[in-house]
Amino acid sequence: MHTDYVVGQDNIEGHLGPIGFDIHNRVFVVSALASVIFIVLTLMFPERAGELFQSLVSFSTSTLDWYFMLLVDFFIVFCLALVVLPHGKVRLGGPDARPEHGYLSWFALLFTAGIGIALLFFSVLEPVYHANVSSPLGTPSPFGADGALDRSVISEATAMGLAGTFLHWGLHGWAVYAVMALALAIFTYNKGLPFSIRSVFFPILGDRVWGWWGHVIDILAVFSTLFGLATALGLGAKQANAGMNFVFGMEVNTMTQVIVIVLVTAVALVSVWRGLEGGVKRLSELNMGAAVVFFIFVLLAGPTLVALSGMWSGMTHYVTEFIPLSAPFGRDDDAYRQAWSVFYWAWWVSWAPFVGMFVARVSRGRTVREFVLCVLIVPSLFIFIWMGVFGSTALDQLYADPGVSLVKAYVIDNYRPELALFGMLNELPLTGLMSTLGIILALIFFVTSSDSGSLVIDTITAGGKIDAPRPQRMFWATVEGLIAIVLLIGGGLSALQAGVTATAIPFSLVMLLMCYSIIRGLNGELRRMRNVR
Repeated sequence: MHTDYVVGQDNIEGHLGPIGFDIHNRVFVVSALASVIFIVLTLMFPERAGELFQSLVSFSTSTLDWYFMLLVDFFIVFCLALVVLPHGKVRLGGPDARPEHGYLSWFALLFTAGIGIALLFFSVLEPVYHANVSSPLGTPSPFGADGALDRSVISEATAMGLAGTFLHWGLHGWAVYAVMALALAIFTYNKGLPFSIRSVFFPILGDRVWGWWGHVIDILAVFSTLFGLATALGLGAKQANAGMNFVFGMEVNTMTQVIVIVLVTAVALVSVWRGLEGGVKRLSELNMGAAVVFFIFVLLAGPTLVALSGMWSGMTHYVTEFIPLSAPFGRDDDAYRQAWSVFYWAWWVSWAPFVGMFVARVSRGRTVREFVLCVLIVPSLFIFIWMGVFGSTALDQLYADPGVSLVKAYVIDNYRPELALFGMLNELPLTGLMSTLGIILALIFFVTSSDSGSLVIDTITAGGKIDAPRPQRMFWATVEGLIAIVLLIGGGLSALQAGVTATAIPFSLVMLLMCYSIIRGLNGELRRMRNVR
């Protein structure tokens, strides 16, 4: 592929006093102005914004449920096809490229960038909710009309509750990330194009991709990333606030959550200033280590054999029910599918530009086959083990004594999702200490998501440059925090969900076209490999 385009040729460079800047004038200006306008209008009209957000959620999850389900199913099939086809032997960066990060560091970067706060927020909430309320695929609930706690019913409900959770955090979501990351890696490392999402569409648009067609693609990617991150940051603030209330008695309200976002964003600014190696990578490795310690404690302090058995039964049910759970048609569980699965697929799509660019940036030197298999399987297995143990432990507590279970109180009776994790920790030793560690983990996930996203958005708005001035990264970290704040003020959880689904709809179309570009790009690499021989 030949183009005369030079990275940064449309950028504006200069200084505002001591602050330097190097921005793609159209992408940066449109993205920044639109973000500021959104923040101001939401703060001025919070009630009207809340109504709009709620209608967006309803439309996306009820009207377009079939579209999102089929979309993500297609991404899985596409990724698996790349593994078995000859395209899998293509190396990202060319035949002589070698990985820049060892497996352990690479997995840590993949994991903390791709999951973040959700690992803590949903690991107890989802299994308990799905086993007892939403009942995926009609699984009988132990808390049915007669309240019977038959052991076989409990076992089936637990397994299906975990299978439903694994569905949302396993292969489907990571296939979305793999498509985005693979496309960026091919056209940046193998084709020599700028590290920008627009580059992926060069086979379709040619040099027009450097004009307004490309501007629109990059602007969509910026907004998708901003709102996907804002959702995670908002959930993180709610859980951190709930944990502080649980441990220290701190009041739970929107103002406290705003303060949490402000403080954590300030820490993220420091990490962003230090860059990928000095900030994000070190925090990712620290977070991975702390998460492993946290996991081992829950496994050993809780009912270890029950947790491992529940995890295994959940995984087997996930495999056996994979196709029915993935299908959009012929089902009678609309409430479960629309409220959970469809929202998750939109959320994964909205996070795809951010995680995809980050994963591509740290994956040079891997073969396509190695890349796809590792991105699909390794994080999924880690999540299955984590959520299987946490979910099984919480469900065992609930079924042992439902009358006094805090998990039941927070998930089923009063629905306080941000307290679900702490309800489970309440039944284990060292409750205060481990709850505090849970809060710290949530805050570190918060920081790694924010600074990773800032690096990515800055790359997009700097015309593909990865070494733009640091103040630009700090600007975007600040904008992410502000959007999370205004979404919380403008409607809470429904506003966070609306931000995700609104940006995921147009960007999902971009991702479908991406698959065509990937095949074009890999076909060219295969021809080049044959000619070399």
